[in-house]
Amino acid sequence: MSYVKSSHCFTRISSSDRAIGAEYGEGFETFRPNGLLKVDVDFLNDRLQEGFLRRIRYAMKPDEAYGLIFSWDNVVADSRALKLDAWNQLPLKKALPKEKNEADQDRLKMRLSQLYHDKLLKISEPIEGLKEWLDAVSTARIPCAVVSSFDRRNMVETLERMGLMKYFQAIVTEEDGMESIAHRFLSAAVKFKNKILQLDRKPSKCVVFEDNPRGITAAHNCTMMAVALIGAHPAYDLVQADLAVGSFSELSVINLRRLFAHKGSNFMDLEKQIAEKAPPIPTCKCPFSVRICRSCSPSPSFIL
Repeated sequence: MSYVKSSHCFTRISSSDRAIGAEYGEGFETFRPNGLLKVDVDFLNDRLQEGFLRRIRYAMKPDEAYGLIFSWDNVVADSRALKLDAWNQLPLKKALPKEKNEADQDRLKMRLSQLYHDKLLKISEPIEGLKEWLDAVSTARIPCAVVSSFDRRNMVETLERMGLMKYFQAIVTEEDGMESIAHRFLSAAVKFKNKILQLDRKPSKCVVFEDNPRGITAAHNCTMMAVALIGAHPAYDLVQADLAVGSFSELSVINLRRLFAHKGSNFMDLEKQIAEKAPPIPTCKCPFSVRICRSCSPSPSFIL
């Protein structure tokens, strides 16, 4: 769910209406001091390659090479329950006129979104098992990010109220202006930072936690792995995910390694080298053979 301010209210925009993005690996544009920079999936995977020292560190501590990206809806916060509560509080008999005109529908949507927004600002408990999972990945020094269409100030306040702010090194919100789901994920990968070390992660080393099939598709378009939470959508709708679980309590850090097990590591890969020309094969002057014939070869008596 996302909301756009209009006349001090919020207009509901369903997450299913938002573009998936990166269908062909396209990214987003960002402004830098030296001009416009176009960022796409291949660009980030190439530019965020690990250096030699970092590759050594990741070879010894492979878990630190990953980056985790959490969607807000039904992954960090139980927004499905909040939407249901907001709907139950809506005075349907008075709000739904017999003649369904566009103005009445807009007024109903704005009231529903306002109720949901008010409840979202009061939420204090994350999804069950999330805090324990974040404790585990924090111990393994795996950086995390959260993406949402919520505004930054309210997002930070909500995370602090939940006691989760310390776990996230990056936050992607409405102010970042990402137009699609995939662009949010790419922005989160670039934003991975720590106060001590620069911990940017290339997209192919990131894992997205989603509950929506569209979000899973967006993650794969970004060359990211996808872990699906079963709940808002049944398991058969999430078959494209690399891993599907019922709750965070089913996860362990070893699951992250298994997701990337088939990719291996390029730490010990052979480097490309220029092949030297092989020495020429000696030939004799004998017109009957291109190689050294017995008559031209040195006698065995001369071989020590």
